[in-house]
Amino acid sequence: MATKPRILFMGTPAFALPALEMLYGSGYPIAAVVTQPDRPAGRGKKETVPPVKQMAQKFGLTVLQPASVKDPSFLEVLGTARPDLVVVAAFGQILPKAVLDFPPLGCLNIHPSLLPAYRGAAPINWSIIRGEKQTGVTIMLMDEGMDSGDILTQEQTPIGRMETYGELHDRLALQGAALLVRTIDQVVSGAARRQKQDPSRATFAPRLNRETGRIRWRHSAGDIVNLIRGLNPSPAAYALLEGRDLKIFTAAAGPGSPQEPPGFVAAATPEGLPVAASDGYVVLKEVQLAGKKRMPVFDFLRGFTMRPGILLE
Repeated sequence: MATKPRILFMGTPAFALPALEMLYGSGYPIAAVVTQPDRPAGRGKKETVPPVKQMAQKFGLTVLQPASVKDPSFLEVLGTARPDLVVVAAFGQILPKAVLDFPPLGCLNIHPSLLPAYRGAAPINWSIIRGEKQTGVTIMLMDEGMDSGDILTQEQTPIGRMETYGELHDRLALQGAALLVRTIDQVVSGAARRQKQDPSRATFAPRLNRETGRIRWRHSAGDIVNLIRGLNPSPAAYALLEGRDLKIFTAAAGPGSPQEPPGFVAAATPEGLPVAASDGYVVLKEVQLAGKKRMPVFDFLRGFTMRPGILLE
């Protein structure tokens, strides 16, 4: 085998881009790039090309978009590509045993948490939503379970006090890419050490849905702010204002003993628009009403009369 192994790269969204770019830029031979099929997205349901496909085409790499990697025809593709190693970064499909067993050096996955914590679809979001002070990236040798394979390397990083999902996502994508390249070197040289996960310490980061983002004002101000941070910029936390979605992108926990019940709006202050929570106020700073643009709350208030005592549900 050459010093640099022949790699089949599997990834779809922006999180996978630094890893693909770093592997390509470091001279790894990339047999092909596998990504999800183009799909309609957005209001107009316009056919959308995955970010990984766009980058792969820019680099002149072969792109494959199987509807299912469980289809026997995909094994034929693997046979043609002859990868020594498969690298997976937020691909979006579960790999069957036949694929996992194919490459001689195995299948490596970049996971943005300190496994076994936050296994699942949305580890970055949930680490912020649940108020964690630190997280990290794990390079894992994949097995048939959900993020349950042996750990090869891990690297920690603190979560900033007001860091958003979008900011942490971008940091972990870069950190994971750099750790991946170092880990591949260890795998090739035989220096990599496998560490089994302790399933009793596993926590889970389930897929986000509309209910995840609904603000419950009876919760503490700190928990609500964590939810807002953990869903910024997408899909965004929200409340209902006169039956319309009001997305909230930036907010801070404000002190005080609210006289209003949870969810009721108080008078605006120089800091923003306070909304009563169980133990204080959530001060809204950046919002978006359905059908409008995202904007600072004071710009929003110039066009929408928000009387004190109005309820956000």
